[in-house]
Amino acid sequence: MATHEPIHDITLVMPHSGTMLLLDRVIAHDDDGIVTELRVPFDGPFHVDGGVPAYVGIEYMAQAVACWAGCQARRRGAPPPIGFLLGSRRYDCTVPLFTSGMLLRVEARREIMGENGLGVFACRILSGDAALATANVSVFEPPDAKAYLDNEA
Repeated sequence: MATHEPIHDITLVMPHSGTMLLLDRVIAHDDDGIVTELRVPFDGPFHVDGGVPAYVGIEYMAQAVACWAGCQARRRGAPPPIGFLLGSRRYDCTVPLFTSGMLLRVEARREIMGENGLGVFACRILSGDAALATANVSVFEPPDAKAYLDNEA
């Protein structure tokens, strides 16, 4: 990955905040993908006995995609955009739980990104060199999220 600078303050590229900001930092990013990192928390909104359920991995992946979009926007001098997780295909996870304290790397690679804001990313979650989860994640980034949300009400 030909990379741009790491981003240690992830709030610069994420529209998420507070307890819903699940990733910790951007390790590397380029025009086609991103590598992020998080330490699985010992408490928080998704914490259960000993860790975070594996299904939260979909949100980790979606937030990695959001980080990628935020990095692209930052390079243009724009704020992080608001996007929507549409769904995933073939979420495969080898563990039932991401154990508290575990360091995870979440990667997202752009497969398709249309002019209409619809995209698909190949994602995976790793611990060390071991792939714990993989999925294709579908997203939508409307050109004007506020107008889009106002029209949906």
